[in-house]
Amino acid sequence: MSRHADARPPATDDDLDWCHDAVQGVSRTFALTVDVLDEPMASHICIGYLLCRIADTVEDSSSIASDEQARLLRLYDCALDPDDDTNVEEFVTAVQPHLPPEDEQSDDWMVVANTTRVFRTFEALPTDVREAVTPPVRELVSGMAMFVERYSKTGGLRIQSREELEEYCYYAAGTVGNLITNLVTRGNVDSERRSLLYDTAEEFGLLLQLVNIAKDVHDDYTSENNVYLPAEWLEDVGVPQEEVINPEHNDQTASVVQRTATHAKSFLDDAQTYLETVPLREGNTLAAWAIPFLLAVGTLRELVANPEHAVTGEGVKVSRQEVFAVVTAMNDAGSDSLAEMREVISRQPFHRAATNAD
Repeated sequence: MSRHADARPPATDDDLDWCHDAVQGVSRTFALTVDVLDEPMASHICIGYLLCRIADTVEDSSSIASDEQARLLRLYDCALDPDDDTNVEEFVTAVQPHLPPEDEQSDDWMVVANTTRVFRTFEALPTDVREAVTPPVRELVSGMAMFVERYSKTGGLRIQSREELEEYCYYAAGTVGNLITNLVTRGNVDSERRSLLYDTAEEFGLLLQLVNIAKDVHDDYTSENNVYLPAEWLEDVGVPQEEVINPEHNDQTASVVQRTATHAKSFLDDAQTYLETVPLREGNTLAAWAIPFLLAVGTLRELVANPEHAVTGEGVKVSRQEVFAVVTAMNDAGSDSLAEMREVISRQPFHRAATNAD
């Protein structure tokens, strides 16, 4: 990628501002994270996330044939490779025919349409930051390409087993955990702490991705033709993957949603360890990562209580009031409060707990 940087105008403050605005549109949860980071980490994470989101949007598209998705992802990976002659304009040209009309573009596709701008902003970052971000982003992209190729004949992903589910979650989110860790461990971090961070970073990512998979069963199938609930788990309750949202199977599929949520809970302790260990340097803050962690705890609470809502399309999420209460409390809290907040949120919405305590 760096070979071709000089051929484009340098990044400007407007480019960076645009990237921060774009994150607000594509992910409410990640926008909360960026908002409570300080500089320079806020910009480093913002741009790294957008690089991942470009690939994610291509992979999630139901309007692009699987073989073309894989080709685009492989091309994007080459554009990210500093030792490859492929430049980002080649990817932009290749993806152009698949962009919705400008007045119909979602926030996600707007980011894809502005890939050159994202790359330009990334190339303006310090060398050590780019070197920290590039490997995990490329691993995410190549993993997505591999899964698309694996299921090219079905037209959408069809996860078969728990092991494959975890493999997918690693590429989709465990890599992001490694990206964060690469950034926060630049410089002086003792070997024991560094080792513990890398041992638990993937679990942090897997937790968040499993929660998303459990709560988005209906939307993943109807919007993207993907089924992430493992076929073997669905078979245990007599549900074919192609009938995952069939109303006659609601109760059975809901039981698999609960099973997925229970599996996600097995990563909570390691994720908490990661948060309690992560260095707070160069603008990194505990709140940035504790907020999505605690919101995941709240979402798991709601999933266990109403798993059928993930199947019918009613939706499973924590309320805006709870989000606000968690953000407000975590901005003023330290790591010693994390376990207590996790316990409270696992039982009831956090804003209600605060009211009850009063």
